[in-house]
Amino acid sequence: MNVCVFSSSSNGIADCYIHDAVALAKLIVENNMTLINGGANVGLMEVVSATAAKYGAKTIGVIPEKMIHRNLVSDKMHEVIISKDMQERKAKMRELSDAYIALPGGFGTLEEILEVITLKQLDYLGGPIVFVNTNGFFDDLLKQFEKSYHENFAKENYRKIYFVAKNPAEAIEYILNYEPENLGTKWHDVPIRY
Repeated sequence: MNVCVFSSSSNGIADCYIHDAVALAKLIVENNMTLINGGANVGLMEVVSATAAKYGAKTIGVIPEKMIHRNLVSDKMHEVIISKDMQERKAKMRELSDAYIALPGGFGTLEEILEVITLKQLDYLGGPIVFVNTNGFFDDLLKQFEKSYHENFAKENYRKIYFVAKNPAEAIEYILNYEPENLGTKWHDVPIRY
């Protein structure tokens, strides 16, 4: 199974995030999974790549050519795929992956995980999607999701599109036991108002 991990490119983060990135990488190894990620040599991306490679997992990084010129390519990847831009990078990562995990991260991580949620909602994508909520990092985002459900911007059953794990072990357990569900159409059955 190929697991795509979206995560931080920041090196200035707290140790609790590093700890969970290492734990996740080791679980990827233990479960004979292949790591797919953004292929950069910074932040949690590098922590996950280095740990997974060190303990024997295959690692595949997808990185835009612009990043290569900035010396940001991890040397911990078994395979590096160069994309022309960020859009192509994300599409390739999705193409290669069977499951998606978001570790804490910045705008790029949020964009990546929200895009796969949207694509799954529209039935362009299958497979499990998991947030690893280290240190309550995603709590405020999840509150925003609740507002969307409460005010009918998103259907209640779309809670099943993703899973919020307390830790990496719970994330991997969810992926290993994942069973797809038919979530129906995205659109609410509501009166036309225009």
